[in-house]
Amino acid sequence: MTRLLGRLGGVCAAHPWRTISAWLVAIAAFFALAGAFGGTLHDDYRADGTAAQAGTDFLADAFPEMSGTSARVVVHSDSGDGLPAGVLAEVRERLTRVEGVSVVAEPVLSRDGDTALFSLSYGIEVTDIKGTDGTDALRAAAEPAEDAGLDVELGGQVPENVTKPAITAEMIGIGAALVILLFALRSFTAAGLPLVVAIGGLGVGFAGITLLSAATDIGTIAPTVASMVALGVGIDYALLLVGRQAEGLRAGLPPRAAAAEATATAGVSVLIAGATVLLSLFGLRLSTIGVFASFGYATFCTVIAVMAAALTLVPALCGLAGHRVLPRAERLGLVRAEEAAAAPEAAGNARSVPQQAPRATLTERWARSVTKRPAVSALGALVVLLALAAPILGMRTWPQDAGTQPDSNTTRRAYDLVAAEYGEGANGPLQIAVDLTAVPAETLPALGEDIAATDGVAAVAPPSFNEARDAAVISVTPTTGPQDERTQDLLDELRADVLPQGAEATGVVALFADISDRLATRLWAVVPFVVGLSLVLLTVLFRAPVVALKAAVMNLLSVGAAYGVMTVAFQTDTGAQLLGLPHSVPVSSWVPILMFTILFGLSMDYEVFLLSRIREDWLATGDAHGSVVRGLAATGRVITSAAAIMIAVFTGFAIDPDVTVKMIGVGMAVAVLADATVVRMVLVPATMTLLGRANWWLPRWADRLLPELHLEPPASAAAAAAGDPAGPKDPAGSAAVPADPETTGEADGGKGRVPVGGGG
Repeated sequence: MTRLLGRLGGVCAAHPWRTISAWLVAIAAFFALAGAFGGTLHDDYRADGTAAQAGTDFLADAFPEMSGTSARVVVHSDSGDGLPAGVLAEVRERLTRVEGVSVVAEPVLSRDGDTALFSLSYGIEVTDIKGTDGTDALRAAAEPAEDAGLDVELGGQVPENVTKPAITAEMIGIGAALVILLFALRSFTAAGLPLVVAIGGLGVGFAGITLLSAATDIGTIAPTVASMVALGVGIDYALLLVGRQAEGLRAGLPPRAAAAEATATAGVSVLIAGATVLLSLFGLRLSTIGVFASFGYATFCTVIAVMAAALTLVPALCGLAGHRVLPRAERLGLVRAEEAAAAPEAAGNARSVPQQAPRATLTERWARSVTKRPAVSALGALVVLLALAAPILGMRTWPQDAGTQPDSNTTRRAYDLVAAEYGEGANGPLQIAVDLTAVPAETLPALGEDIAATDGVAAVAPPSFNEARDAAVISVTPTTGPQDERTQDLLDELRADVLPQGAEATGVVALFADISDRLATRLWAVVPFVVGLSLVLLTVLFRAPVVALKAAVMNLLSVGAAYGVMTVAFQTDTGAQLLGLPHSVPVSSWVPILMFTILFGLSMDYEVFLLSRIREDWLATGDAHGSVVRGLAATGRVITSAAAIMIAVFTGFAIDPDVTVKMIGVGMAVAVLADATVVRMVLVPATMTLLGRANWWLPRWADRLLPELHLEPPASAAAAAAGDPAGPKDPAGSAAVPADPETTGEADGGKGRVPVGGGG
């Protein structure tokens, strides 16, 4: 693996313009294919096996004219003079001519007569309506009301499905990332490289999502989540490679050799970290909800694209940039050192000047402080994480609706008008689908009376029949809003005690309630799947089951801390208002399972970055304690910088007007902050110090079964690039390992591994 990556980095660095040209051609080709063959976004909320889905399917067959999407037009007068009947009649007639509309119900007037509610049923799916065509058509139809000085607001699925790209969020994230990169790398050239690489990979990834949407359903906010993840990891992966490139240059390697060395070492970490993220995304398939699987597909496209960009574009750009990757002061220092070495008297002067030991970095001093009292450090970190996670016990989940959107959205204004004029429950009516082959038609009046007598019911509409008179639908308006827990209680009571066999409660609220229950249940299938895959992957890669198990537990703590903070932030009025919401809201049902799969993969990124360096030092020295200190000292700055970038990117998305995206941004920013500080900088070094050599214990039977992947290069890629065929001596004291078995004729049998004890 390391030889292959080293060669890849060396070739890209040796031919930078060819590599850059190949990427430009690839980007242009992907965008051309996406424009020619790409599909459109579609939210697939089917929840097969649920009562609400069964009712929805029944109504789609029995009432084909109501089988598509829906919309609402709310007309309101602030003058108190009421609404002109002629204007309302003209608006209704124009609405019937809107493309795709099959039924326009008679307007329902509020008690004071200043508001009219038009309900529209479509015979087409919401995804058959492109962009803003649906809302534009509704606005045009309602022009007579607006010309009469009346307020017109739009609600329902058609206007709620209109999404706008989060350009502002991305720009904020990129701008903050640039500032952090400049601070970390102290070079404009080095700071720009990760951004160029991440944006290039993201472009290919977005085109891939468009192509994929032609073959399968991709959710409307899936590209936003995918860009959030890919932008963060893309910059992080490139930063890791650029940081290793700078180390090679400081060690005196030529730029191309340094690029080969960086790709052979840090490139392995990028490959493993990216593979962990990709494997975690497969857990979304277990949700059994199509829209969740689409989040995985979309993020898969973008992550694999930025991985490819990092492993090829970074060495190419680094080879092109040369020593400009280093800060100006360091470049001048290298020039002076080369001039001094070339002077005739340099040898004599060098012997006369005493060599001073390099000064310990801040990260190294921190690592020594943590490992000096590992038990106290570990206990303190554990207490902090558990305290942050504690509010998770009060988390309540529910899909978000228009009531949580900003006041600037017409859907939110329509929601508020309906709630004020018709009651909170009018924003989420329940539909009772009745199969008249199982329920006698003459019993419907009694059924309506039983429903009306149930606590929490505000109104029951007369039943509507299909043409065949073998099906009926009854609309039930609750007294409480869609997100109120009492609405869920009403739904449960109707299903358990009121509705006979052959009648099902369905509609958007009932379907979302069933989806919430399904997701809460499936979370416990996703968690062991993702954790198990990560355990297997880390055990195979690091040949250390103890380290793999410890990493999984710590990642669970990071995710738990994020859940706890998110619960406080959104389920309290103070937290919600600070985030720009009008009031507290339950955590979106979509968020916990989605965040878990993504965060577990992202947390493994930092674990892989850190463990790779610690293991490299451990195999070279056999010093369990010192390898932890030196590994953390070598990677701490990169990890904290990478985490700061990821936090900046996620925080930018926290300002997105979509509440679900906002929750994901806040939750992931908190998780990365906790992971990169409390976990990676305290808990990991403390526990590894306590465990000592046991970190690397491997049973004999596992040693025989597990493949030896050589994550650390057995021969320096830089040496090979510089023309040294023999390679360096094995640092553990064994015989030299050939640089390339193919050229020396020897098998790579010298593993160079320090005995790990415990039968390993």
